[in-house]
Amino acid sequence: MSDAHGSDYRSAGVDYDVLDAAKRIALEAADASVPFSAARAHFETRSFGEPASVVEVAGITLATVLECLGTKSQIAREYQESTGIDRFASVGYDTVAAIVNDCICVGALPFVVHAYFATGSATFYDGSRHASLVEGFLRGCSDAGATWGGGESPTLAGLVEPSSIDLAGCAVGRVPDGVDPIFGQALAAGDEIVLVASSGLHQNGASLARLVAAELGYDARMPSGRTFGDAVLDEGIIYVDLVAALLDELVEVHYLSHLTGHGLRKLMRADRELTYTISELSPPPEVLTFLSDCRNLSPADAYGTLNMGAGFAVFVPPGQGSGVVEIAERLGHRAHVAGVVSEGPRRVVLEPIDVVYEGEALKLR
Repeated sequence: MSDAHGSDYRSAGVDYDVLDAAKRIALEAADASVPFSAARAHFETRSFGEPASVVEVAGITLATVLECLGTKSQIAREYQESTGIDRFASVGYDTVAAIVNDCICVGALPFVVHAYFATGSATFYDGSRHASLVEGFLRGCSDAGATWGGGESPTLAGLVEPSSIDLAGCAVGRVPDGVDPIFGQALAAGDEIVLVASSGLHQNGASLARLVAAELGYDARMPSGRTFGDAVLDEGIIYVDLVAALLDELVEVHYLSHLTGHGLRKLMRADRELTYTISELSPPPEVLTFLSDCRNLSPADAYGTLNMGAGFAVFVPPGQGSGVVEIAERLGHRAHVAGVVSEGPRRVVLEPIDVVYEGEALKLR
């Protein structure tokens, strides 16, 4: 088996080993800060290492998250320069998706989102790009059921390229009354794993996509005849409606995972010594297969870096997976019961492609 840590992604400038080690240093500092707010709120330390932070204030359980889009905005810029087509609405939408899909992983439904739009020059706002970006961000807030509360839009000359934009933001969500925040504390052997389909690249893998575009061009034709540049900018999916329905219908959810960075390794994000075996993978979108083939990624690298067709995972008790699938499909999502949790070492087993990710392949805590 090849290096499951994503050697090709390192060649694109993204080294998860280094980044995860840096995150662990920051988490140690964050842990030391918990007493600072004790007089005002109760911070839930079990949320350290999860996609969102959880705090209880006056009997209300809230979650906060800060997330960025990464270099997908550069793809939109390069694609527009190459083709003249404005796709900034797509990256505006994806920015919201990156934020709120992390928020819901702890069982919190977002109600406010703030934007961070950092440009290198006011010239970025020439033409249609800014209006498109705003339209996409607003549409993302609508699909998430959250108000766009404000944000920051600095001009960072010398730090950001004049025609570029760095997109990020944060959200606050509320865990519904009577619902415990979800940290994987209830995960157990026998639990079923439901994979919910992605629409394409989503918010991860843009650096690899830019390498392919540099070699082949954004107008490269995939087997279907569609151009690579058009497909790679397909909007991601916001899964807030699914989690809201699961909570509203009192489905016993044991864990939720947003499958972006680290690919399907994220299935073992919970701080538990359990094995997650996938017996049926999601069909990968053409753009991800094309990207993987162009970069000669091994199955281990592809599924350990990209979402490969699965954008979100829901872990539920035995026999409840089919109910999750029914709810997902009612809302327009594609989903299937893909695997099971079992006793054993912390690892992910992808049976159809004979790939195993051991626990050390995901060190976020």
